[in-house]
Amino acid sequence: MDEPPREDLEFLVEILEKYPLDSLKKIAEKEGIDYYRLKRLYDKYYGKYLTVNAFFSLKRLGLHTYVAFLTVPSDRLIEVGVRMSQNPFVGYMNPAYGFKNGLSVIFYIPDDQRDRIEDLLSQYSDDYEYYEARAYPYDGDDDFGNWDLSYDYAILLDILKWDSRTPITRIARQLGKSRPTIRYMINRLREEGIIIGFVPTIDMNVHDRAVIGLTRELDEKVLERFNEYEIMAGVLPGYGYILEWFFSSKDDLGSKVLEFSAHVEKLLIEYFEPTFKELNDRNAKNRYARMVKKDGSGYRSMLEF
Repeated sequence: MDEPPREDLEFLVEILEKYPLDSLKKIAEKEGIDYYRLKRLYDKYYGKYLTVNAFFSLKRLGLHTYVAFLTVPSDRLIEVGVRMSQNPFVGYMNPAYGFKNGLSVIFYIPDDQRDRIEDLLSQYSDDYEYYEARAYPYDGDDDFGNWDLSYDYAILLDILKWDSRTPITRIARQLGKSRPTIRYMINRLREEGIIIGFVPTIDMNVHDRAVIGLTRELDEKVLERFNEYEIMAGVLPGYGYILEWFFSSKDDLGSKVLEFSAHVEKLLIEYFEPTFKELNDRNAKNRYARMVKKDGSGYRSMLEF
């Protein structure tokens, strides 16, 4: 499939950033643009190259974010990846090689299950290291919430995370509720700070590699120096910082390693492979519905999976 013209995607992203949940007719009326042009572009590209996704406050939901690096033999990567992808508390995992050869993993841990992390990771590898990760800059807020909603909200979170523009009628049918009830539920999630926002996400596989580096000290000039790259920074409380530079396999791998290694103490290369993307997407599609107990009383044990 040919990539769409950049100006078409930028136009859709700009419109959907302003009106993430509005109907196309409402958007056309508010912006004074041609409805049929908007619909033509939307039908052509939405769901193929971009979607609108809800972003949640994991802290409000009582979930801690951790990063882990596991040693896994190359001939067992797919086997271990398939098993990990059946656990909804695993955010995503990708092959990675460097200070650990195997898998780079992000996972989400309920506040009351943090003492089980090693039990979880040891199911997949005998050699691993892990760190809690927070947003950069770290605000020091350790006030985590908990799951205090009915199970229907878990299903709703999955729908909104996967595609926030799913028609209200379809959501109502799936949950067996009325449209006004679904609107109330979405508004409640926003008012309680669980939904942070709705953001158009482009998925064109521009980056299929990343350099991950860990460092105890961070010179903020590094972020400025590499501003021509897509770069993410995070805080690892008790250790230091994590940096992730995204790039294409068309770029020279050796030069990237040399370029970034001077700024971190530990480094590995992460590979965004199609097989693992499929596993990660499948796991994400109904993550919360599998995390939460059917009676809504809290999270299931992450060791059940």
